Amino acid sequence: MTNEAKNQARTELPPQYAPVDVESRRYQRWVADGRFTASDDGDKPAYSIVIPPPNVTGSLHLGHAMDHTIIDTLIRRKRMQGFEALWMPGMDHAGISTQNVVERQLAEEGLSRHDLGREAFVDRVWQWKSEYGGKISGQMRRLGDSVDWDRERFTMDEGLSDAVQTIFKKLYDDGLIYRAERIINWCPRCMTALSDIEVNHSDDDGELVSIRYGHGDNAIVVATTRAETMLGDTAVAVHPEDERYKHLVGTEVELPLTGRRIPIIADEHVDPEFGTGAVKVTPAHDPNDFEIGQRHGLPAPLIMDERAVITAHGPFLGLDRYEARPAIVAALRSEGRIVAEKRPYVHAVGHCDRCKTTVEPRLSLQWFVKVDPLAKAAGDAVREGKVRILPLEQEKRYFSWVDNLHDWCISRQLWWGHRIPIWYGPGGEQICVGPGETAPEGYTQDEDVLDTWFSSALWPFSTMGWPEQTKALEKFYPTSVLVTGYDIIFFWVVRMMLFGLYAMDGQPPFKDVVLHGLIRDQFGKKMSKSAGNGVDPIEWMDAYGSDAVRFTLARGSNPGADPAIGEDWVQGSRNFCNKLWNATRFALMSGATTEGPLPQPEQLSTIDRWILSRLSHTVTEVDAQMEAYQLGKASDTLYHFAWDEVCDWYLELSKPVLMAGGEAATSTRRVLGHVLDTLLRLLHPMTPYVTEELWLALTGGEERGESIMVAEWPTAGATDAAAEKTVAGIQHLVTEIRRFRSDQGLKPAQRVATRLSGLDRAGLAEHEGLVRSLARLDEPSGEFTATAKLAVTSEVTAELDTRGTIDVAAERARLEKALAAAKKELDGTERKLGNEGFLAKAPADVVDKIRARKAAAESDIERVNGQLNALPSA
Repeated sequence: MTNEAKNQARTELPPQYAPVDVESRRYQRWVADGRFTASDDGDKPAYSIVIPPPNVTGSLHLGHAMDHTIIDTLIRRKRMQGFEALWMPGMDHAGISTQNVVERQLAEEGLSRHDLGREAFVDRVWQWKSEYGGKISGQMRRLGDSVDWDRERFTMDEGLSDAVQTIFKKLYDDGLIYRAERIINWCPRCMTALSDIEVNHSDDDGELVSIRYGHGDNAIVVATTRAETMLGDTAVAVHPEDERYKHLVGTEVELPLTGRRIPIIADEHVDPEFGTGAVKVTPAHDPNDFEIGQRHGLPAPLIMDERAVITAHGPFLGLDRYEARPAIVAALRSEGRIVAEKRPYVHAVGHCDRCKTTVEPRLSLQWFVKVDPLAKAAGDAVREGKVRILPLEQEKRYFSWVDNLHDWCISRQLWWGHRIPIWYGPGGEQICVGPGETAPEGYTQDEDVLDTWFSSALWPFSTMGWPEQTKALEKFYPTSVLVTGYDIIFFWVVRMMLFGLYAMDGQPPFKDVVLHGLIRDQFGKKMSKSAGNGVDPIEWMDAYGSDAVRFTLARGSNPGADPAIGEDWVQGSRNFCNKLWNATRFALMSGATTEGPLPQPEQLSTIDRWILSRLSHTVTEVDAQMEAYQLGKASDTLYHFAWDEVCDWYLELSKPVLMAGGEAATSTRRVLGHVLDTLLRLLHPMTPYVTEELWLALTGGEERGESIMVAEWPTAGATDAAAEKTVAGIQHLVTEIRRFRSDQGLKPAQRVATRLSGLDRAGLAEHEGLVRSLARLDEPSGEFTATAKLAVTSEVTAELDTRGTIDVAAERARLEKALAAAKKELDGTERKLGNEGFLAKAPADVVDKIRARKAAAESDIERVNGQLNALPSA
């Protein structure tokens, strides 16, 4: 390629950045060129991250977008650093969510899943998945995710199904999976058990009813928010040391409305200070009551079916729980059994995470994982430093879960999901069937499926081919880091730790866990559809470009913190992308180049040595911040270097040199090309599209089939303290003169004759031309008269001739108005501070604020008087 062709390639950059013209084209090219593909072979060090698998029913929301931006930034940087970087993509089958979606479709056709039968229904779900599932994959491409699409997995694909069966059988054979009757969370709408973390609790209005059981001296009063469950009471419990009821312990009391007699028992679980100190015990419909019942050998009759309809014989048979409650209270009232009623009574109520139905605690035969030995290993892995939780304060949240785990209910009464691999024989035999095995003839398989999180817990190793010992596992497991929101630390993080350590011979599934916060709106409120403040990131991408959304999310992604993000943030990031575009366009039009070595320091101007020194500091800072997962700080560092130092200062300081031409201009063109080349590489992981487009234009790499994706990650060079000191002096001088000009009423572009004194003493004499250029100062002429004077530093003084450049009368009027306002503020603060009564009563912080206002007013008066004195006579 000739130099002329290279220059042509470097200068073909449109006047404005149009993301819509760039993003799809660039992404398709990256995929076609295999830029995202990771190899299981080779000598490159491995770096791997698995995607938090989005639900197949889902679409991209801001939380996903933040996850993906952080992960993609880490992956792209490591790829540029020479690592074999794998970002593993895939989706979760989302058992309850997906089944609900398809059941709603069937309902519109007047059908239920039972009309189709299990096999046909599952086929229908697969059909839905093929046609509508995975919407989020297209959105991931839009965002710029550099995932290895050739490895995309689904938690119901054949390989992952084998992994599920394998670990189930291993746990079962090791005695860590068992079947038992326990109180579980039951959703009467979804008709399935739920784990604790699939239940959302809220404070709801209800009623507290106090009921008298028994008669006369042997009567005892209990209070309940769920009067309908009294039909299943099998005891009343009191504390063993409660003197009020010691004489009743061991006796029986009549259960109203039923004709049954139930015992009064003593149990230390009862809080004698709460309510009447006596509690009704319903073992089949309350987890605490179940434990009491187990200790005392109480029966546990179910009085509701799966749809929360009363099944207990009597007048309430067939009533829904919400119909039964007022009916039972009315019947008790008619018998004089109601001692007290409190409405509304606010109490915590559990709701199904999927359909929002009130959850019913219910005794049920389910499958459980015995978590104690698994949880101990998961806790020890963090305590021993095998796994880091970041930020460190999130360790407490992790330990609060892992150290207090209850056995995990893993069975779900659904049809969509991994069916439990237990088969039952005609004589009650029970066997667990692993991959490739078959059950004996005449055996039937358990009807339930596994909790979705069971297969998700295997994600870091099942996606790499386990239980086969694949090259991918050998190369990329354990994964390098897990990035996710702190809100699913138990949903997913803990469970991956449980199964990863168990299945992979004590190797944890990741080395670092980075927990980011939850995105809030610009007012700090949690985003949600119901609150009306949720944002579809695709809308922001359409309006401002994907890079603007990514950069916004990166700037807000400090570990553990909840960022408040509004559309103005995204607009600011869009402006930043435009600033980069304009700066690179200017550089190309000015002849900036990346060809050849950088000139030696002694051949460079002070300005060029300064920007190279600042660039080295930036590389060092960004590297340290990225290694600490402080993407927010790294983004800010790059933002301010690019906008403040490169665009606002270096380009302006370089313009006179570039316009003058000669050897100095040639050196500056090379330095400018190097600075932008390095800056674009540093920014690429966060803003991949615009940096690819600009870098290829700057370097001419398009024709050579290059990509910034695989360009080397920058390393810090030498720093130059002397050059930095000199330019800091120039910046201070120009900034103060600009401020003074503004105070004098001069327009920014207006040139004014000025005498500069003391530049030689300040070591800035050789840069006087630059100072005059940036501060819009002309050399004084023969008719020069100093009408305004500024002592910039102890050495440098600027004297300006403002005659004819400002409307003196208008400026004097403006300043006198400002002086009057400052004096009024000073008088007000002095009156308050002189009031002894006020000082005695006012809080210290209020007094401090008034003192600060007084000091500010005094400063304003001094400043404005100085400006008035500096004005020329009218």
